[in-house]
Amino acid sequence: QVHLVESGGGLVQAGGSLRLSCAGSGRTFSTYVMGWFRQAPGKERDVVAAISWRGQNTYYADSVKGRFTISRDNAKNTMYLQMNSLKPEDTAVYYCAQGRTTGWGTYSTVGDYDYWGQGTQVTVSS
Repeated sequence: QVHLVESGGGLVQAGGSLRLSCAGSGRTFSTYVMGWFRQAPGKERDVVAAISWRGQNTYYADSVKGRFTISRDNAKNTMYLQMNSLKPEDTAVYYCAQGRTTGWGTYSTVGDYDYWGQGTQVTVSS
């Protein structure tokens, strides 16, 4: 059983920064692809960023490229999302997820992940 817990969300003004964390336990954290997703009210859950098991490969949605940075510390079973230059349209519930596989094959859809955290709210005011 895998347990993922997000933290670090909150209310921030546009242009500000937040750092999300995702602490994992259970299935070997270090060998799986990890991802961050977000879901705004009335919208689908979309990928924000993904990272391979050693961190050597990363993926970012176009909307966050250059502003967000995904990273992981396998020794601490923790993944991070540094979010800078936040915009009101970044407002959403952010979820971390563990991939179904260890390879860097598919990582950009909800179906590529089988374990999810409970989510943390990020609100960016204008």
